[in-house]
Amino acid sequence: MQAQIQEAYDTLLAKEYDKAFALYSALAEQKEPTAFYYLGFLYFRGFGVEQDSKKAFENYLEAATREVPVAQFETALMLEEGEGCEQNFSEAAFWYEEAAKRGNIDAFNNLAAMFKEGRGVEQDYKKAYVLFKKAAMAGNASAQFNLGALYDMGLGCEEDKEKAIEWCRKASFQGHQKAKEIMMRMQNEGQIVF
Repeated sequence: MQAQIQEAYDTLLAKEYDKAFALYSALAEQKEPTAFYYLGFLYFRGFGVEQDSKKAFENYLEAATREVPVAQFETALMLEEGEGCEQNFSEAAFWYEEAAKRGNIDAFNNLAAMFKEGRGVEQDYKKAYVLFKKAAMAGNASAQFNLGALYDMGLGCEEDKEKAIEWCRKASFQGHQKAKEIMMRMQNEGQIVF
């Protein structure tokens, strides 16, 4: 089966989407977990098959239940947005948590945002802080920006303007647009020196 998985992946990379769809469909019949993720991807993008968010969600969910972290993240994202499925914040939080448990850094950031805003979970700034910090330390620019915002407002942590600027600067250096705008404004107002 490993050779089939590699062949399917190689055809995907070669952008031979029709062939990749056929290969991943055959692997899905054999219940290969990542095949469902890639089928979801192909349906979501409309590569090799007509674009279908509902089928994308179904395949992502199948892969998610088979513990494929990136599929758990995509499932959560679709549930949060209500794309291809009914919007459900608590289910989105569940799948973000499952993906985070398996090391998906983007899931830490998105789950933290849900705790910060109280969407699908009880609002908890301390949990948001811990999750944002984990993702920020791993280099996620959005989490770095969000962690800076928590330090700036003292939510879930001690208010610390220096740390707020430090994390915003890190996000800015990675190209986070809002962070760049804030840093530029602060520099123009003479509040900081780059």
